Amino acid sequence: MQFVIPTAFSPASQLAEMAVLAEQNGIDAVAISDHVAHPETIASRYPYTKDGGIRWTEDTAWPDPWVTIGAMAAVTTGLRFVTNVYVLALRNAFVAAKTIATAAALSGDRVALGVGVGWCAEEFALAGQDFRTRGARTDEMIEVLRKLWSGAYVEHHGRFHDFGRVRMLPAPAAPIPIYGGGLSEPALRRAARLDGWISDLHSTAELREIADTLRRYRADCGRAGEPFHLIAACTDAFDAGAIQRLEEIGVTHYATAPWILYGGKWDSLPDKRDGLRRFADEVIAKLRP
Repeated sequence: MQFVIPTAFSPASQLAEMAVLAEQNGIDAVAISDHVAHPETIASRYPYTKDGGIRWTEDTAWPDPWVTIGAMAAVTTGLRFVTNVYVLALRNAFVAAKTIATAAALSGDRVALGVGVGWCAEEFALAGQDFRTRGARTDEMIEVLRKLWSGAYVEHHGRFHDFGRVRMLPAPAAPIPIYGGGLSEPALRRAARLDGWISDLHSTAELREIADTLRRYRADCGRAGEPFHLIAACTDAFDAGAIQRLEEIGVTHYATAPWILYGGKWDSLPDKRDGLRRFADEVIAKLRP
Protein backbone atom coordinates (compact mmCIF):
# COMPACT_ATOMS: atom_id res chain seq x y z
CA MET A 1 0.00 0.00 0.00
CA GLN A 2 1.19 3.50 -0.89
CA PHE A 3 0.24 6.54 1.20
CA VAL A 4 -0.88 9.94 -0.07
CA ILE A 5 -1.62 13.19 1.77
CA PRO A 6 -3.56 16.20 0.43
CA THR A 7 -2.44 19.81 0.24
CA ALA A 8 -6.03 21.12 0.07
CA PHE A 9 -7.07 23.60 2.78
CA SER A 10 -3.47 24.12 3.90
CA PRO A 11 -1.84 27.58 3.72
CA ALA A 12 0.49 27.93 0.75
CA SER A 13 3.30 28.95 3.10
CA GLN A 14 3.24 25.45 4.65
CA LEU A 15 3.38 23.35 1.51
CA ALA A 16 7.14 23.05 1.06
CA GLU A 17 7.64 22.00 4.67
CA MET A 18 4.67 19.63 4.43
CA ALA A 19 6.43 17.91 1.54
CA VAL A 20 9.60 17.50 3.59
CA LEU A 21 7.65 16.14 6.56
CA ALA A 22 5.73 13.76 4.32
CA GLU A 23 8.89 12.32 2.83
CA GLN A 24 10.52 11.98 6.25
CA ASN A 25 7.56 10.02 7.58
CA GLY A 26 7.10 7.44 4.86
CA ILE A 27 4.44 9.17 2.76
CA ASP A 28 4.76 8.23 -0.91
CA ALA A 29 2.93 11.07 -2.64
CA VAL A 30 1.20 14.40 -2.20
CA ALA A 31 -2.11 15.21 -3.91
CA ILE A 32 -2.72 18.77 -5.14
CA SER A 33 -6.21 20.10 -5.87
CA ASP A 34 -7.14 22.60 -8.56
CA HIS A 35 -9.38 25.64 -8.91
CA VAL A 36 -8.62 28.73 -10.97
CA ALA A 37 -10.90 31.23 -9.23
CA HIS A 38 -13.91 31.33 -6.94
CA PRO A 39 -16.99 33.01 -8.43
CA GLU A 40 -18.93 34.96 -5.82
CA THR A 41 -22.15 33.42 -7.14
CA ILE A 42 -22.18 29.72 -8.09
CA ALA A 43 -25.33 28.20 -9.57
CA SER A 44 -23.60 24.97 -10.61
CA ARG A 45 -24.29 21.96 -8.42
CA TYR A 46 -21.26 20.40 -6.71
CA PRO A 47 -21.56 16.66 -7.48
CA TYR A 48 -19.95 15.27 -4.32
CA THR A 49 -22.35 16.47 -1.62
CA LYS A 50 -26.00 15.56 -1.10
CA ASP A 51 -27.20 19.15 -1.22
CA GLY A 52 -24.92 20.23 -4.08
CA GLY A 53 -23.07 22.74 -1.91
CA ILE A 54 -19.30 23.06 -1.92
CA ARG A 55 -17.17 21.77 0.98
CA TRP A 56 -14.96 24.82 1.35
CA THR A 57 -15.34 28.49 2.21
CA GLU A 58 -14.88 31.39 -0.15
CA ASP A 59 -11.55 32.33 1.47
CA THR A 60 -9.95 28.94 0.68
CA ALA A 61 -6.75 29.33 -1.34
CA TRP A 62 -6.01 27.06 -4.30
CA PRO A 63 -2.33 27.43 -5.29
CA ASP A 64 -1.53 26.52 -8.88
CA PRO A 65 -0.81 22.76 -8.88
CA TRP A 66 2.27 22.81 -11.10
CA VAL A 67 3.96 25.75 -9.37
CA THR A 68 3.25 23.97 -6.09
CA ILE A 69 4.72 20.73 -7.38
CA GLY A 70 7.85 22.56 -8.51
CA ALA A 71 8.34 24.04 -5.04
CA MET A 72 7.77 20.71 -3.28
CA ALA A 73 9.95 18.78 -5.71
CA ALA A 74 12.81 21.19 -5.06
CA VAL A 75 12.96 20.25 -1.35
CA THR A 76 12.43 16.47 -1.71
CA THR A 77 14.10 13.62 -3.55
CA GLY A 78 11.68 10.70 -3.75
CA LEU A 79 8.25 12.07 -2.94
CA ARG A 80 5.78 11.83 -5.83
CA PHE A 81 3.04 14.27 -6.80
CA VAL A 82 -0.42 13.81 -8.29
CA THR A 83 -3.10 16.34 -9.17
CA ASN A 84 -6.43 15.60 -7.51
CA VAL A 85 -7.78 16.60 -9.89
CA TYR A 86 -6.57 18.95 -12.62
CA VAL A 87 -9.43 20.33 -14.72
CA LEU A 88 -7.72 19.83 -18.04
CA ALA A 89 -10.51 21.24 -20.20
CA LEU A 90 -10.10 24.65 -18.55
CA ARG A 91 -6.71 24.94 -20.27
CA ASN A 92 -5.10 25.20 -23.67
CA ALA A 93 -3.71 21.77 -24.56
CA PHE A 94 -0.26 23.05 -25.59
CA VAL A 95 0.17 25.19 -22.48
CA ALA A 96 -0.93 22.31 -20.25
CA ALA A 97 1.38 19.85 -22.02
CA LYS A 98 4.37 22.19 -21.66
CA THR A 99 3.68 22.91 -17.99
CA ILE A 100 3.21 19.27 -17.01
CA ALA A 101 6.21 18.02 -19.01
CA THR A 102 8.41 20.70 -17.46
CA ALA A 103 7.31 19.68 -13.96
CA ALA A 104 8.11 16.07 -14.84
CA ALA A 105 11.55 16.95 -16.18
CA LEU A 106 12.51 19.16 -13.24
CA SER A 107 11.23 16.71 -10.61
CA GLY A 108 12.94 13.66 -12.05
CA ASP A 109 9.68 12.23 -13.41
CA ARG A 110 7.89 12.22 -10.06
CA VAL A 111 4.55 13.53 -11.31
CA ALA A 112 1.23 11.92 -12.22
CA LEU A 113 -1.66 13.74 -13.85
CA GLY A 114 -5.03 13.23 -12.22
CA VAL A 115 -7.72 14.68 -14.49
CA GLY A 116 -11.35 15.61 -14.06
CA VAL A 117 -13.82 17.23 -16.41
CA GLY A 118 -14.95 19.82 -13.86
CA TRP A 119 -18.39 20.75 -12.57
CA CYS A 120 -18.40 24.56 -12.25
CA ALA A 121 -19.82 26.19 -15.38
CA GLU A 122 -18.97 29.61 -13.98
CA GLU A 123 -15.28 28.73 -13.78
CA PHE A 124 -15.30 27.54 -17.39
CA ALA A 125 -16.84 30.85 -18.42
CA LEU A 126 -14.05 32.73 -16.63
CA ALA A 127 -11.45 30.67 -18.52
CA GLY A 128 -13.23 31.17 -21.85
CA GLN A 129 -13.80 27.45 -22.35
CA ASP A 130 -16.94 25.60 -23.44
CA PHE A 131 -18.55 23.80 -20.52
CA ARG A 132 -20.81 21.56 -22.62
CA THR A 133 -17.98 19.85 -24.52
CA ARG A 134 -15.64 19.46 -21.56
CA GLY A 135 -15.80 15.65 -21.46
CA ALA A 136 -15.09 15.13 -25.15
CA ARG A 137 -12.38 17.80 -25.09
CA THR A 138 -10.74 16.16 -22.07
CA ASP A 139 -10.55 12.84 -23.90
CA GLU A 140 -8.98 14.41 -26.96
CA MET A 141 -6.62 16.56 -24.89
CA ILE A 142 -5.27 13.44 -23.17
CA GLU A 143 -4.47 12.02 -26.60
CA VAL A 144 -2.78 15.28 -27.61
CA LEU A 145 -0.75 15.48 -24.39
CA ARG A 146 0.59 11.98 -24.80
CA LYS A 147 1.68 12.77 -28.34
CA LEU A 148 3.41 16.00 -27.33
CA TRP A 149 5.16 14.31 -24.41
CA SER A 150 6.87 11.87 -26.78
CA GLY A 151 9.48 14.47 -27.64
CA ALA A 152 9.16 13.57 -31.32
CA TYR A 153 7.54 15.46 -34.15
CA VAL A 154 3.81 14.71 -33.97
CA GLU A 155 0.60 15.84 -35.59
CA HIS A 156 -3.04 15.58 -34.66
CA HIS A 157 -6.26 15.94 -36.61
CA GLY A 158 -9.29 15.72 -34.37
CA ARG A 159 -12.56 17.38 -33.52
CA PHE A 160 -11.09 20.05 -31.23
CA HIS A 161 -7.39 20.06 -32.14
CA ASP A 162 -5.96 20.08 -35.63
CA PHE A 163 -2.25 20.73 -36.13
CA GLY A 164 0.65 19.66 -38.29
CA ARG A 165 4.04 18.35 -37.27
CA VAL A 166 5.33 19.94 -34.10
CA ARG A 167 7.85 18.99 -31.43
CA MET A 168 7.73 19.93 -27.74
CA LEU A 169 10.71 19.77 -25.36
CA PRO A 170 11.62 19.02 -22.63
CA ALA A 171 9.95 15.66 -22.83
CA PRO A 172 9.43 13.41 -19.81
CA ALA A 173 12.06 10.70 -19.50
CA ALA A 174 9.32 8.23 -18.50
CA PRO A 175 5.61 8.08 -19.35
CA ILE A 176 3.53 10.33 -17.11
CA PRO A 177 0.77 8.26 -15.45
CA ILE A 178 -2.72 9.66 -16.05
CA TYR A 179 -5.54 8.96 -13.61
CA GLY A 180 -9.21 9.80 -13.98
CA GLY A 181 -11.46 11.24 -11.31
CA GLY A 182 -15.24 11.37 -11.04
CA LEU A 183 -18.12 9.03 -10.23
CA SER A 184 -20.33 9.08 -13.32
CA GLU A 185 -20.29 6.18 -15.75
CA PRO A 186 -18.37 8.23 -18.38
CA ALA A 187 -15.84 9.25 -15.71
CA LEU A 188 -15.29 5.69 -14.53
CA ARG A 189 -15.02 4.41 -18.10
CA ARG A 190 -12.47 7.15 -18.81
CA ALA A 191 -10.44 6.14 -15.75
CA ALA A 192 -10.59 2.49 -16.82
CA ARG A 193 -8.96 3.43 -20.13
CA LEU A 194 -6.21 5.31 -18.28
CA ASP A 195 -3.69 4.30 -15.61
CA GLY A 196 -5.83 4.67 -12.51
CA TRP A 197 -8.75 6.26 -10.69
CA ILE A 198 -8.87 8.86 -7.90
CA SER A 199 -11.76 8.61 -5.46
CA ASP A 200 -13.80 11.14 -3.55
CA LEU A 201 -14.76 10.21 0.03
CA HIS A 202 -16.18 6.67 0.20
CA SER A 203 -16.85 3.83 2.59
CA THR A 204 -15.07 0.51 2.20
CA ALA A 205 -18.26 -1.02 0.80
CA GLU A 206 -18.59 1.75 -1.77
CA LEU A 207 -14.96 1.39 -2.79
CA ARG A 208 -15.41 -2.36 -3.24
CA GLU A 209 -18.33 -1.77 -5.58
CA ILE A 210 -16.47 0.90 -7.57
CA ALA A 211 -13.35 -1.27 -7.81
CA ASP A 212 -15.48 -4.10 -9.24
CA THR A 213 -17.02 -1.69 -11.75
CA LEU A 214 -13.61 -0.43 -12.82
CA ARG A 215 -12.39 -3.99 -13.34
CA ARG A 216 -15.36 -4.67 -15.63
CA TYR A 217 -14.69 -1.50 -17.58
CA ARG A 218 -10.99 -2.38 -17.85
CA ALA A 219 -11.98 -5.70 -19.37
CA ASP A 220 -14.34 -3.92 -21.79
CA CYS A 221 -11.48 -1.82 -23.16
CA GLY A 222 -8.98 -4.68 -23.30
CA ARG A 223 -6.84 -3.64 -20.34
CA ALA A 224 -7.73 -6.36 -17.85
CA GLY A 225 -4.63 -7.59 -16.08
CA GLU A 226 -2.60 -4.45 -16.73
CA PRO A 227 -1.36 -2.41 -13.74
CA PHE A 228 -4.00 -0.01 -12.42
CA HIS A 229 -3.73 2.45 -9.55
CA LEU A 230 -6.71 3.14 -7.29
CA ILE A 231 -6.16 6.15 -5.03
CA ALA A 232 -8.84 6.15 -2.33
CA ALA A 233 -9.89 8.30 0.59
CA CYS A 234 -11.96 6.09 2.90
CA THR A 235 -14.46 7.20 5.53
CA ASP A 236 -14.31 4.05 7.66
CA ALA A 237 -10.73 2.76 7.40
CA PHE A 238 -8.25 4.40 9.77
CA ASP A 239 -6.06 1.72 11.35
CA ALA A 240 -3.58 -0.69 9.80
CA GLY A 241 -6.02 -3.60 9.67
CA ALA A 242 -8.76 -1.65 7.93
CA ILE A 243 -6.31 -0.15 5.47
CA GLN A 244 -4.94 -3.60 4.68
CA ARG A 245 -8.48 -4.73 3.86
CA LEU A 246 -8.70 -1.89 1.34
CA GLU A 247 -5.64 -3.29 -0.38
CA GLU A 248 -7.41 -6.64 -0.67
CA ILE A 249 -10.24 -5.05 -2.71
CA GLY A 250 -7.84 -3.30 -5.09
CA VAL A 251 -6.89 0.00 -3.45
CA THR A 252 -3.23 0.75 -4.20
CA HIS A 253 -2.93 4.21 -2.59
CA TYR A 254 -4.54 5.23 0.71
CA ALA A 255 -5.19 8.97 0.82
CA THR A 256 -5.61 10.70 4.17
CA ALA A 257 -4.80 13.77 6.23
CA PRO A 258 -3.22 12.11 9.30
CA TRP A 259 -3.33 15.26 11.41
CA ILE A 260 -7.14 15.26 11.16
CA LEU A 261 -7.27 11.64 12.34
CA TYR A 262 -5.57 12.75 15.55
CA GLY A 263 -7.69 15.84 16.16
CA GLY A 264 -5.40 18.34 14.47
CA LYS A 265 -6.33 21.39 12.41
CA TRP A 266 -5.93 21.93 8.67
CA ASP A 267 -4.01 25.18 9.13
CA SER A 268 -1.66 24.05 11.93
CA LEU A 269 1.82 23.01 10.85
CA PRO A 270 2.66 21.62 14.34
CA ASP A 271 -0.49 19.47 14.13
CA LYS A 272 0.62 18.21 10.72
CA ARG A 273 4.07 17.42 12.04
CA ASP A 274 2.71 15.47 15.01
CA GLY A 275 0.02 13.74 12.98
CA LEU A 276 2.43 12.54 10.31
CA ARG A 277 4.82 11.17 12.93
CA ARG A 278 2.03 9.33 14.78
CA PHE A 279 0.65 7.93 11.54
CA ALA A 280 4.11 6.71 10.55
CA ASP A 281 4.52 4.93 13.89
CA GLU A 282 0.99 3.58 14.31
CA VAL A 283 0.00 2.70 10.75
CA ILE A 284 2.78 2.77 8.16
CA ALA A 285 5.25 0.88 10.35
CA LYS A 286 2.72 -1.95 10.83
CA LEU A 287 2.11 -2.28 7.10
CA ARG A 288 5.80 -2.00 6.19
CA PRO A 289 7.61 -4.12 8.77
